[in-house]
Amino acid sequence: MSTTEPLPKTHAAVTGDGTALERYQDVVVGRRSWRGLLYFEFCSWMSGLPGALGLLMRKTFWPRLLGACGRKVYFGRNVTLMHPGRIRIGDHTVIGDGCVLDARNPTRETVLEIGAAVMLSHGVVLSCKNGSITIGDRCGFGPYSVIQSAHDNAVTIGDDVIGGSHCFVTGSGNYNTDRLDVPISKQGTQKTGGTRIGDGVWLGARASAVGGVSIGRGAIVGTGAVVTRPLPERSVSVGMPARVIRTRGADDQPGTDP
Repeated sequence: MSTTEPLPKTHAAVTGDGTALERYQDVVVGRRSWRGLLYFEFCSWMSGLPGALGLLMRKTFWPRLLGACGRKVYFGRNVTLMHPGRIRIGDHTVIGDGCVLDARNPTRETVLEIGAAVMLSHGVVLSCKNGSITIGDRCGFGPYSVIQSAHDNAVTIGDDVIGGSHCFVTGSGNYNTDRLDVPISKQGTQKTGGTRIGDGVWLGARASAVGGVSIGRGAIVGTGAVVTRPLPERSVSVGMPARVIRTRGADDQPGTDP
C-alpha cells in the first residue's frame, strides 16, 4: 500500500480487491513484506501467553515491531496492534490486557504517540483511522476507555491527564447528512480541527469529549458529562451537555462570591 494514500473505510478495505493476505497486510500489519509479516505473526502468537513468560517475551520482541519503544514498557495479554510501525511509546508505560493500539494512517510515519509513564488499563482502545493521537507523559485511562481520531481530526492530550473508566474522547466530527439520495455512511465526516485536552485534566467515569472541543489545563469533567464546546482552564463541569458550575481556586480569590 502506498505511504501517501489514505486508508479506505474499513469495510471497503477488508472486502475489496486483492487477495485475503494482501488485505490483511494492508489493514493489520501495515506493509506488504514477507519478513515483516512473519515477524508480526510471531509476535501475535505470544500475545496471549500468560504469566511471567508472556510478559518477558513481549517485552523482548514486541518493541522491534514499533516505530519506537522506550525502556521497561509493559505489554499485557491479548493486546491488539495495527500498523505497529507507526506507533511510538515512551519509557515505563503500561499497556494493559486487551488494549487496542490502532495506528492505521498510511499518510504519516508516526500516527500514535504515547508518552512516558502512561497507564492504559485493560480494554482501552486507541483508534487512529487516517487520524493521529498524541498522549503526554504520566497520563492514565481507566478500563474500556476509547480515544478515537479519524480523517485528520487529531486528538492531542497533555501531560498528567486522568481518565476514569469508559471515557470517550474523539477528534472526529459527525457524518454529513445533507443528501437523501446517498447513504449517510458514504457522505463522509465533517472536519472539526481535532480535540485538545490540556495538562492535568481529570475526566470522570463515562465522561465524553466530542470532536472539535478543547478542555483547558486543570479542568475537571464530571462523571457522565458530555463536552460539546470548549471548557476554560480550572473549570469544573457537569451534565449533558457539560456546563461550568465553578472554577477551581476561585473561592480563594478576593472579591469572589461564595
